[in-house]
Amino acid sequence: MKSMKPMMTLLCAAQFCLATMASAAPLSITLPPETAAFKPSALPGYQLAQQKCSICHSADYIAFQPPGLSLAQWTAEAGKMQHVYGAPISDQDVSMIGAYLAVTYGSAKASDAEVQAASNPVAAQPPAVPAAKADPMALLQNNACLSCHAIDHKVVGPAYHDVAARYVNDPQALTKVTSSIQHGGSGKWGDIPMPPFAQLSAEDLQTLTTFILSR
Repeated sequence: MKSMKPMMTLLCAAQFCLATMASAAPLSITLPPETAAFKPSALPGYQLAQQKCSICHSADYIAFQPPGLSLAQWTAEAGKMQHVYGAPISDQDVSMIGAYLAVTYGSAKASDAEVQAASNPVAAQPPAVPAAKADPMALLQNNACLSCHAIDHKVVGPAYHDVAARYVNDPQALTKVTSSIQHGGSGKWGDIPMPPFAQLSAEDLQTLTTFILSR
């Protein structure tokens, strides 16, 4: 009968390796800070790209696309993000982002009639019936706020409950939080920057700020 000693030695070695792996500290990887940025533009699609495209990918993704794409091609690319990858952007956002990308990175010009129409879709529509006061949860969802925040736990940014707790005794809370939403910034809750939401109306800003501070 063959000796079982070699087999027992291998089993002991394997057990020792598994125990060592189990007791080892988890590997921590620190990524370098994001340095890529969208090229500035006066077109409204620039703000939307900063706010919504940055949720899913770096601005470097734009630079990897073929140069000289047309308005139709860039709009189709933005539409793909919406329909294929589930990006939190509306059809109107797609048009505006496509116009910005086509002018800034492609072959279109800001003075083109198609670019003007895509960048100002509301101007081409008849006056709308005044809408009811905006629902805060609808504003959060439509502006992709819930991709980075939650009510009661940290996601990318702080929980709204924690924001409310920080400002509970601050008489300037409404002004400070409104400014943070409108202008963005970094450093208050860590190194990850918050993009500006300059397109929000004063009423929408007040609705969001009041909702957040009441959590």
